[in-house]
Amino acid sequence: MGALTRRARATIGVAIAAAALAACGGSDADDDGGAVRLTISANAVRDGKNTEEAAWIEDWVIPAFEEEQRAAGVEVDVEFEPSGVDDEQFKTRLALDLQAGSGPDIMTLDGIWVGEFAQAGYLEPLPDTDWDGWAQIPEAVQQLAAYDDQLYGIPWGTDGRVLFYNRELFEEAGLPADDWQPTSWDELLDAAEALSELDDVTPIQLNAGTTMGEATTMQGLLPLLAGAGEAVHGDAGWTGASEGLVAALQLYADVYGGGLGDPVLQQEAQGRDRSFQMFADDEIGILIEGDYFWRSVLNPEGGTAPMADRDETVGWALIPATAPGRGVEGRDFVSMSGGSVRAVNPASEHAELAYELLTFMNSAEAITAAAQESARITAREDVNATVLADDPMLSFIADEVLPLTSFRPPLAEYPQVSMLLQEATGAVAAGDRTPRQAADDYAAGLEEVVAGAG
Repeated sequence: MGALTRRARATIGVAIAAAALAACGGSDADDDGGAVRLTISANAVRDGKNTEEAAWIEDWVIPAFEEEQRAAGVEVDVEFEPSGVDDEQFKTRLALDLQAGSGPDIMTLDGIWVGEFAQAGYLEPLPDTDWDGWAQIPEAVQQLAAYDDQLYGIPWGTDGRVLFYNRELFEEAGLPADDWQPTSWDELLDAAEALSELDDVTPIQLNAGTTMGEATTMQGLLPLLAGAGEAVHGDAGWTGASEGLVAALQLYADVYGGGLGDPVLQQEAQGRDRSFQMFADDEIGILIEGDYFWRSVLNPEGGTAPMADRDETVGWALIPATAPGRGVEGRDFVSMSGGSVRAVNPASEHAELAYELLTFMNSAEAITAAAQESARITAREDVNATVLADDPMLSFIADEVLPLTSFRPPLAEYPQVSMLLQEATGAVAAGDRTPRQAADDYAAGLEEVVAGAG
């Protein structure tokens, strides 16, 4: 067994022991030769967490799949195992089941868990098939379900990060209100400088520090690192105090040291939520966020910071590289995405039928049905073209962002690395460390993380 596998098993094993959760059973067939039993598990429950997903599985997936199989002469009884707990608790319970050789036949995972589960032997690569759905999932999005150049599941939902901006404030500042698209970090800073001339307006919100949590890493540091031409993890391992990291941290210094952002806001317990409300109240000019900000925060109908004139006032643009062609893989623009993956349990007693259920759940018809209640970006281009047709912002993410996006490395050490990056951005935003000093501090912490995982 290799060192990576030992590390992953140890990481998940510690969480399992701490949780002291009991394993649940997997699939089986009726002893009398009756219907084959398959189970689906997701961290979703009716009238609770991810209620739409739970309702879709129970009301659409299960009856439709059972009917399709019955027509083919196969009797199958599909059951849904709902859950509505903290994501880490769900992950731990699922890992315990898989370690025991049980668990559901089909499981929904956060994409960031795929590598960790694969390292531990809890997932196996998908069989080589000619499933037609892959042609509808961009290669960049397929990476959400990949580890070590192999696919372990099928992505079904994703997102993307962009620059949101206030058109009214841009017009007041003499900036292009309808078609703003910076092509470099200098142009981004130039726009922030123009916005700084307006009273009671924070030019730019760039998440920094540990209080913002993973939002700092995903909406801040990682897109900037990609814009500087680097990934946080590559063939050579974890990226240390590189020139790209220093450049990314320098942008933090330019924003917060230059009075273009509010460093105190980054330290407040509810700072991210307050930044959302400030944007909705026309008090922030530019904010870097995912499409969640558009569909769930600013949404005039039920958003957490509803903006009545959202559709008229809010603009969006791609995140530029430091300069054209300087981004990761020579890109002009960059983004970061997350999302969910569905996978088959390698211990399933009916793996072939479970794989049929997996592809059925990710078919165009199924994903379209899932997106009917609340439009969101799916992994499939054909579905997005239909369900997002009336939403220009979400269509922009699907059409322009997903082909160029990047994903977090699905490795067990990532949460610790993310925390170190958050600390580095916070130190620079507060003016406590220079970009180079913060990068060196990060690299020192990274050495400890890697050594501890060895």
